[in-house]
Amino acid sequence: MHLLVISQYFWPENFRINDLVADFVQKGHQVTVLTGLPNYPEGQVFDSYRRAPADFASYAGARVVRVPMLARGRGAVRLVLNYFSFALSASLWGAWRLRKERVDAILVYEPSPVTVGIPGAVLRWCKRVPMAFWVLDLWPETLKAVGIVSSDWGLWLVGLMVRWIYRRCDLILAQSQSFIPQIRRHTGDAAQIAYFPSWAESLFAGNADQSRAEELAGALGSFTVLFAGNIGEAQDFPSILAAAEYLKDTHPHIRWVVLGDGRVKPWVEHAIVERNLASCVHLLGRFPVERMPSFFQGADALLVSLKKEPIFAMTIPGKLQSYLAAGRPIVAMLDGEGADLLDTHGAGVTCPAGDAVGLADAVLLLSTLTDVARAEMGRKGLALYEQEFERSMLLGRLEAWLLQMAASAPKEARPHP
Repeated sequence: MHLLVISQYFWPENFRINDLVADFVQKGHQVTVLTGLPNYPEGQVFDSYRRAPADFASYAGARVVRVPMLARGRGAVRLVLNYFSFALSASLWGAWRLRKERVDAILVYEPSPVTVGIPGAVLRWCKRVPMAFWVLDLWPETLKAVGIVSSDWGLWLVGLMVRWIYRRCDLILAQSQSFIPQIRRHTGDAAQIAYFPSWAESLFAGNADQSRAEELAGALGSFTVLFAGNIGEAQDFPSILAAAEYLKDTHPHIRWVVLGDGRVKPWVEHAIVERNLASCVHLLGRFPVERMPSFFQGADALLVSLKKEPIFAMTIPGKLQSYLAAGRPIVAMLDGEGADLLDTHGAGVTCPAGDAVGLADAVLLLSTLTDVARAEMGRKGLALYEQEFERSMLLGRLEAWLLQMAASAPKEARPHP
């Protein structure tokens, strides 16, 4: 099978689509990736790419076709321009560059924005092949939740675009069970919808790396809560910092370590200084994904959080699978499906989204448990991962779906080079 993957983000940016592409190439499939210029999350095109763009023309045996676009920069206006510049460039310049490429199926990766579906629909029409669309973020619901679009007419327009994209898909993959009814509102009966969650990269699974990051070395008796990932509006850092402030004087042995970057990081840095949290909250910056297992093993608990919004209660945060695969206890400030999974399987301690005091209490509870009790939570989390989110199981399921789609497409309708 020749698979065309369309994703606004791709290596050297760190997203799961990289792992998927490498897996499909390893299985013997030909893969072409249509993507943009690497600029996430800093908002500027990576220096390494500027110096030697030819070095990024292939990945793990897949051909990588990059189209020009406006980098994210800073601010909402620049972000919107970034989204639509990629959609337009990939639809026009991307379609032209791939005009002689014969493919069997298209897979569109949509962690956000949904506009990545526009070039997907264009290439589906050009190539006359089926398209699968992997929805990891629901629009327009997420835009409303984080305050990017608040007007009714703006949300209505985005909804029209979402409906147009979804109804040109042959298969829509939903990252959580709760997404399916929401997607169905836009598709009617126009597309097949299947549950397809994320997985953890193989470097996390089974505690492959048992070493502990030196950066997490602390005073004897300290209890480290680690957050890894995007520092954004959706992650509700005001509540996280409020929980840290609640505990800082009475339980100074509890420290909060944050790995990553994002649009809200400057606010977090300012808030740490303003609220005198530098002794207990530490921003260590971004690290390669290969380093993450050692950080996870060095932490006493792994933190996942989302804002209190209906859309986020339907979401299984992408980092949750990596946390589970690491076999460490999890503390979650979540509502809905993600929290239910942890509670049902005993893989951690949860509190409602937006509940800063509840988060502080959950962290305090974990800190009072014995090492044996926390290790048991980690084992239950790993068992949950292997049951629901194991990498080879999910990627094998996706491969079967795509092969079935490709086989059912009328061969005579496909353009030849």
